[in-house]
Amino acid sequence: MNDRFRVSLSFHGDLSFFLKREERHGAVGRVLSHKSSVKDVIESCGVPHPEVDLILCNGRPVDFAFQVESEVAIGVFPISTGLFPESRLQDRGVSTFVADGHLGKLVRELRLLGIDVSYRHDANDKQLLDTAVRDHRALLTRDRPLLMHKVVRSGYFPRSQDPLEQIVEIIRRYSLTDKVKPFVRCLRCNGLLASATKESLLPQLEPLTRLYYEEFLKCSQCGRAYWRGSHMAKLHKRVEMIMERL
Repeated sequence: MNDRFRVSLSFHGDLSFFLKREERHGAVGRVLSHKSSVKDVIESCGVPHPEVDLILCNGRPVDFAFQVESEVAIGVFPISTGLFPESRLQDRGVSTFVADGHLGKLVRELRLLGIDVSYRHDANDKQLLDTAVRDHRALLTRDRPLLMHKVVRSGYFPRSQDPLEQIVEIIRRYSLTDKVKPFVRCLRCNGLLASATKESLLPQLEPLTRLYYEEFLKCSQCGRAYWRGSHMAKLHKRVEMIMERL
């Protein structure tokens, strides 16, 4: 007895980014031999579940656990879709993140804008997943299998490899424009900055810094000193470049 059946999947928006080149135009066909969750069927095409915000099976909204057991047409939509707002699959209001070790430049840009990002350049996959789950953080990674892990509730795969483009993608994806508060976080450790006296920071300061600057900030976590030196002009310009692209 042949129990094989065929399903047809249509990927909308930029989800075609994850498909094989030859599958990016038109519907994608899959032949199944047993009942499978729609999440597994979608991910078999290369699309991580955190990138999917709406699934329609024969026009009806379903969740990731829906069991596909016969021929069906599946529509898969990204975050930007305006259809069926009551049936969205991704959490709204996510504003804290954990990033994998290959995204160090992106992490610096996000922290520059005041976005809370946990990061260790040597963190392994288990540590990243543990942090995402424990602290309810969205996972930022270009490791597709990692993003597909079943414990990941929210996450994003930056399309571009350019940090400036990546940060624009993430701010748009998570609607973070109202969360942007530049120069409030430590670029090194993610701690919040607070005003500090020059006297308390003297051991960290170079002679010319001691001479020419009076106002300082100190990281509440690692103790690093910050001041409005000549480097601030470049950072302000960087922030302006980012905001102009939103």
